Amino acid sequence: MRILEHFRPLALLVLRLSIGVIFVQQGYLKLFVSRAVFLKLFPSWGFPAYFAYVAGAMEFFGGILLIIGLGTWLIGLMFAIEMGVALVTVHIPHGGWRDVHATGLVLLLGAGSFALATVGAGPWSMDEQKRSGSRGGSGSRGK
Repeated sequence: MRILEHFRPLALLVLRLSIGVIFVQQGYLKLFVSRAVFLKLFPSWGFPAYFAYVAGAMEFFGGILLIIGLGTWLIGLMFAIEMGVALVTVHIPHGGWRDVHATGLVLLLGAGSFALATVGAGPWSMDEQKRSGSRGGSGSRGK
């Protein structure tokens, strides 16, 4: 429907904010709240313990960048890859589809991140502000 096209900027903002907030929260847990838990969990999943810090930092700081819409294609791609790895190496082998909440969340975060990587952050983002600024105007040329 053509009328829904008018809501595309809002839809991208809501998607970006939702995914960003979830990743900030998950990164915060890994880095500041449940660090010891994740330092034990990661080796049980076949990863070095320090990956808890890597994942936590990527999720916390990447989530902030996603919220403001800066580097969205790169952050979205990194999150999509991270969620793909988590799905294949952790969630499916360790409970799989029986834990629909955890597996479903990982699947949705990965799909949403991939969508943002391919479609972009939308007009209400730092990415778009940078792009508009580099064109030397309001960014309305060619529209």
